[in-house]
Amino acid sequence: MFTGLIEHLGTVSSIQHDEGGCTLTIAQSGPILSDCNVGDSIAVNGACLTVTAFDREADGGWFTVWLANETLDRTDLGERKVGDQVNLERAMGAHVRFGGHFVQAHVDTTATIVSREPDGDSLRITFQLPEPTPARPSLLPYLIPKGYVAIDGTSLTLTGVDDTNRTFSVMLIKHTQEKITLPQKPVGAKVNIEVDMVGKYVYKSVEAALGGQSGDGVKGLIEKAVEDVLAKKGIK
Repeated sequence: MFTGLIEHLGTVSSIQHDEGGCTLTIAQSGPILSDCNVGDSIAVNGACLTVTAFDREADGGWFTVWLANETLDRTDLGERKVGDQVNLERAMGAHVRFGGHFVQAHVDTTATIVSREPDGDSLRITFQLPEPTPARPSLLPYLIPKGYVAIDGTSLTLTGVDDTNRTFSVMLIKHTQEKITLPQKPVGAKVNIEVDMVGKYVYKSVEAALGGQSGDGVKGLIEKAVEDVLAKKGIK
């Protein structure tokens, strides 16, 4: 479990591909390796990955992770290049203050940056979700203004949602801009998206209560329930 509060920016120093995926080496990561062990989980740009090797001292500290093809397909990590910075967060400890929101670091999909607009010292960014498919339904039901979303592993508050255009927006204050990689990404770049897990469970529960299956859509289930009631009463 993670909080979406980025601890450190690491740098991709090596990428080694194989048939099943690739191995990433993340350098300049010493500040988060003080309590690291092989097998620990670290969120890299919002994707929960397992540490396979590390060195706290060499070259400012580094660790390696292996990414399966599923992870490369689901996230932006397959597009990272040597020299790119990435957001890093260790798994949450039970003894720490919980400051973000519940983040599993299980990336749902990627979205594309469609606009960046300065607002004083802040930065407003708008993203567009991909067209939904049967394999990857729309995430829009889980996005609401002032709700949570994790973007590249960063816990952010939604400032707007446009269901028609499949877009949503966030605002980054100056402090946040200095601590994460998102401000470095241009229009057209992809970002990793994880919607609020609580919203997923609520949506699933409503679907089950209405007697539907995942993918039917709550609106369709409500319409069906109303039609069933009217039919029982003999009202067309």
